Amino acid sequence: MKYIEKAQIMDQEGMRRALTRIAHEIVERNKGVDNLCFIGIRTRGVPLAERLASKVAEIEGKPVPCGKIDISLYRDDLSPASRQASVMSKTDISFSISGKTVILVDDVLFTGRSTRAALDAIFDLGRPANIRLAVLVDRGHRELPIRPDYIGKNVPTSRKEIISVFVKEIDGEDKVIIQEIADQ
Repeated sequence: MKYIEKAQIMDQEGMRRALTRIAHEIVERNKGVDNLCFIGIRTRGVPLAERLASKVAEIEGKPVPCGKIDISLYRDDLSPASRQASVMSKTDISFSISGKTVILVDDVLFTGRSTRAALDAIFDLGRPANIRLAVLVDRGHRELPIRPDYIGKNVPTSRKEIISVFVKEIDGEDKVIIQEIADQ
């Protein structure tokens, strides 16, 4: 499919402000960082989780564990053959999540299926006290009863549109754009 850029909805500064606000909300809601950890959903949720963990550590003066989770084998929108053929990235969580408050981080929340897959993957690793969801962009169109606890920006979209998040660590720049399927 071919997409055309419609609008840029966040630039580097907008992303920085949104993540800073989310970090402060996390600290306030959790009354500090005791028993707190971050897990980023691969791919772009990982650098966002790392940034949030760094900002929270800066605010509180204490390091906060941060890990990466791959949801490839837990997705329900892939056929069994596609799942087997997919190259699984490595899940990297070097700390126990049992009894902790896990902040699950993703770039865009759409149908909720990636979040559901991440929840299944997390429960295979342990039993956290609770899991909170932080997303940079919530675009609506949920298919599952999942809602984020921390949101950088709500962006209502049509089904013909997609939200693309670019992060320096992967793409060389920070920005969020709306794209639309080009007429064919």
